[in-house]
Amino acid sequence: MSRQGTSYGMALRAAAALSFSLMYALMKWAATVEPVSAGEMVFYRSIFGLPVVLFWVLSNGGGLAVISTRRPMVHVWRCVLGVTGILLIFQGLRLLPLADATTIGFTAPIFATLLSIVFLKEKVGRHRWTAVVLGFVGVLVLVRPGSEGAPPLGGLLFALGGAFVAASVTVTLRQLGKTEKATAIVFWFFVACALTGGALALFDGHSHTWPVLAVLAAGGLAGGLAQLLMTTSLQHAPVSALAPLDYLQMVGAVVLGWLLLGDAPTGATLIGAALIAGSGLYTAWRERVLRREITPPAPNASV
Repeated sequence: MSRQGTSYGMALRAAAALSFSLMYALMKWAATVEPVSAGEMVFYRSIFGLPVVLFWVLSNGGGLAVISTRRPMVHVWRCVLGVTGILLIFQGLRLLPLADATTIGFTAPIFATLLSIVFLKEKVGRHRWTAVVLGFVGVLVLVRPGSEGAPPLGGLLFALGGAFVAASVTVTLRQLGKTEKATAIVFWFFVACALTGGALALFDGHSHTWPVLAVLAAGGLAGGLAQLLMTTSLQHAPVSALAPLDYLQMVGAVVLGWLLLGDAPTGATLIGAALIAGSGLYTAWRERVLRREITPPAPNASV
């Protein structure tokens, strides 16, 4: 890949990270104005993001062949995990400040390291173990158990559960990506989210005013655009160059949470975010030294 192409890919990845931040901020803002369930968030994210995904799929040419699959049951399992993960993430988002929910989502690479040992039989050296420990210290700082003003336990458990499931999806995608096209993986996941979110919204949905509906729709479009930008960036730059840019999502969450929601970040949030980001960046640097490509740490790409 050329240097110019790498720079373009990095610009796309940065835009993807900020688009993900915008999606979560808009969903969170809507939920502070009117009741919005996690199922509804999944539905609006998918139904308004799906046209963007369809445009991307059709622009690749090849017709229906680009979404065909030789391993349908693996797609089903990936979708079950992915839908579960995104429901947990959105439920955590409903209960936590935007910056806290986003930061905890970036513990997914830590869980992915542990799961890769169990399921992929990967060997993990002292550098990656150091990164894992650093990340968990960051979680403890963020959670600050027993302290006054600590984030609500329920929200933390949902967010951590979402990160764990996202890590499980990462392990599945490493296997699925060997035989399946990215267009098929993304398309069927969005379809599964739209169907599941729609079904849940029938039982736990709410009526919304037009302004809130517009914000939810904008959040869905931002999510679809983020997916498009993130995937396209991989065509222009190596993963090792792109992975660190995913952490711009933390910056976006802090800024948008402050501006749109009035959530000024606490010192514990900033220190915990720095430790968790340091953990992921250290892992990315170490893998680059070993000249291996790794899955991007951003949780949104996995679920």
